[in-house]
Amino acid sequence: MSLAESVVNATIKHLTRIICRVDDAQLAKIPQAGPLILVANHVNFLEVPLLYTHLLPRPITGMAKAETWDNAILRPLFDLWGAIPLRRGEADVEAIRKCLDALQAGKIVAIAPEGTRSGNGRLQTARPGVVPLALRSGAPLMPVVFYGGECVHDNLARLQRTDFTILVGQPFHLDARGETITRHLRQRMVDEIMYQMAALLPPPYRGAYANLSRATQDFLVFTPPARSNLQGEQISSLPPDIVLPLAG
Repeated sequence: MSLAESVVNATIKHLTRIICRVDDAQLAKIPQAGPLILVANHVNFLEVPLLYTHLLPRPITGMAKAETWDNAILRPLFDLWGAIPLRRGEADVEAIRKCLDALQAGKIVAIAPEGTRSGNGRLQTARPGVVPLALRSGAPLMPVVFYGGECVHDNLARLQRTDFTILVGQPFHLDARGETITRHLRQRMVDEIMYQMAALLPPPYRGAYANLSRATQDFLVFTPPARSNLQGEQISSLPPDIVLPLAG
């Protein structure tokens, strides 16, 4: 890592620590080597700099909307971080190829299956773009979820810090079980991934995946000692001092 990268990353990490009280203890669960797809929820601007700087020196990349590179401020930062431009609304073969190359090189690839920010922290219905990447690469998936960051704008206005919690779940592989990969099947698979993420979140944040009784695991493979995140002891409770804002 160059001196410029070290300075930029240290500065951003320090700034996020000023804005937020970050509970990042569970990031220690993330393997220190080998290809890995991190599937995460996407609330607002906080997750990318927090995840990237708090996982260093582990090499990590991810996809960001191609329009980001039109921003004169964000473009050099995302280039520095090796982010992969994604043309939304189409099958971006080049972005998938770059993700596959990154996994082949043993990097982490972070994906937000929701595809866009929720703003309020509640899970939205996912898009299935992560499915072909997981199937073609054979890389394990690991759910990472965040909550608390949805309050950052209000807290900044009050000059208050934001409690930002990061939770990391059990890893698994995706297996089509020999079925033909149709659009419907891809959606079933990504919904199974999202229920694994939902089980980690306090109930008010589960959004479109709130009803865990509807969750299936037909295409998920857990290699012991890993086990389903849907098991009761993996499910979080909402701290009493957290009040989830109304949808908006």
